[in-house]
Amino acid sequence: QLRLVESGGGSVQPGGSLRLSCAASGSTLAYYAIGWFRQAPGKEREAISCISGRDGSTNYADSVKGRFTISRNNAANMAYLQMNGLKPEDTAEYFCAAGFDCSAHVCLAGSWGQGIQVTVSS
Repeated sequence: QLRLVESGGGSVQPGGSLRLSCAASGSTLAYYAIGWFRQAPGKEREAISCISGRDGSTNYADSVKGRFTISRNNAANMAYLQMNGLKPEDTAEYFCAAGFDCSAHVCLAGSWGQGIQVTVSS
């Protein structure tokens, strides 16, 4: 069974950068589409990016396009989310997920990580 664990979260000032990592175990990540989601307090979970397992194509929500970059290293069984130009409104708990495909920037997820906090504040 696929298990996902996020790392790399924390606190950063506006305009700063963070790189989230998603480590997979129990199965080969190369078979899956990988997505990142986030959930701010009092808000619904938001899909922000997805990378295909078939061809590595990527898609982003408008809210993060041009600032965030999703990537994967299948040999290492890892996925990443590079976040640049962070804004206070990016503050949320971030989750990685794996599924059988992407629907635009939404991972059709079957497995989820436990989440990691990102706080953007001056």
